[in-house]
Amino acid sequence: MLISKQDILREVSFKTSRSGGKGGQNVNKVSSKVELNLDVERTQLFSEEQKQLLKQKLRKRINSEGILQVITEEERSQYLNKERSLEKLIELLGHALHKPKLRKATKPGKAAVEKRLKNKLQNAMKKINRKGLEF
Repeated sequence: MLISKQDILREVSFKTSRSGGKGGQNVNKVSSKVELNLDVERTQLFSEEQKQLLKQKLRKRINSEGILQVITEEERSQYLNKERSLEKLIELLGHALHKPKLRKATKPGKAAVEKRLKNKLQNAMKKINRKGLEF
């Protein structure tokens, strides 16, 4: 399922604060840390089944109020951190909603069986030949 930034922007809220760590004067002046919040229960982007799947797969990232948080403070710019947090959210949602294909059980082919038996016979002959060469 592809989720566009425009759809997500209608559903999320941003909270900014000062970023910690190194950075000198920029850290003290600029609120570049971005906290993106998505209320999984109230969002209109997903069906009830998808919401349950999100809650199940992202349970460690969703807080007690049912809000999914993505925090970014990698860049010096608030705008870039907002963009990066949106990308992270889209990637998270994509991975959580992805349903892997079911594996079909198959049997080994005739050539593979013959190759395995041939290798097994060669190995057995090698060991038999070792027994005959005693000094």
